[in-house]
Amino acid sequence: MAKTPRKNGLPAVATFSIVAVDVEQGEIGVAVQSKFLAVGSVVPWVKAGVGAMATQSFANTSYGPLGLTWLEEGMHPQEVMTKLIADDPDREARQVGIVDATGRSATYTGNECFPYAGGIAGQGFAAQGNILAGERVVDGLVKGIQTSGKLADRLLQALTFAQEAGGDRRGMQSAALYVAKIEAGYGGFNDRYIDLRVDDHASPIEELKRLLALQRLYFGKTAPEDRLPLTGQILDEVRELLRKHGYAAGHGESYDTATQNALKAYFLTENFDDRWTQEPIIDRMVLAFMRKP
Repeated sequence: MAKTPRKNGLPAVATFSIVAVDVEQGEIGVAVQSKFLAVGSVVPWVKAGVGAMATQSFANTSYGPLGLTWLEEGMHPQEVMTKLIADDPDREARQVGIVDATGRSATYTGNECFPYAGGIAGQGFAAQGNILAGERVVDGLVKGIQTSGKLADRLLQALTFAQEAGGDRRGMQSAALYVAKIEAGYGGFNDRYIDLRVDDHASPIEELKRLLALQRLYFGKTAPEDRLPLTGQILDEVRELLRKHGYAAGHGESYDTATQNALKAYFLTENFDDRWTQEPIIDRMVLAFMRKP
């Protein structure tokens, strides 16, 4: 088995990553995969309304907070990159991707990064990787981020296409997805919109997709088309399901107080806080969850 290359006694954060922004939605983030334990603790750095960075290879994690500070001051990502590596004696071993909130981007690959190593920067994204199966892996990142859909889905599609092109030539171990959006975190109290990590897994990208689906279920808001009226057969089914789950639902043709209290207790116990309402409706996604064995 090939060993992980090291420099100064530290393992290389050999990986592929994509930093990208959705200017219209105000979302900015990073997705990364690596044959490295808990890559999400090292590579991604994001600040809502400012920018996103990936620092890898022989990662200098000081690049993250420094770079975001300079982006917030209005510097172009390429200027930030130049400033970051200027006085770094190990700059030729570093790899970095940067995008700002307006879509300006830059990528850097030092000459001492282990092959294949390279990156592509374009409007709204920067894609890069090292110890890869080949340049087609980076092409896969670009292809994925240029698909349609929400930013989180496109970031994961980028990882998927990159892995299908060969990925990290040592294999897979961990992955992370971090998307920031102003006041989109839990309860609207912070900007941590999506922050998911798979630290050690045989199929980290697929596991990340599963976690994203759960994140949307638990932290998403009820869509207008998912508001089902609590009347007739739906009301009867909800009461039956509540009793099955150990809650004392009410009776009758109308949505009564006993049923409402039982349903509220179920919602809050199962962590569907953001989908609860006093209105006589139930979220379609929660009802589907209740139906599971």
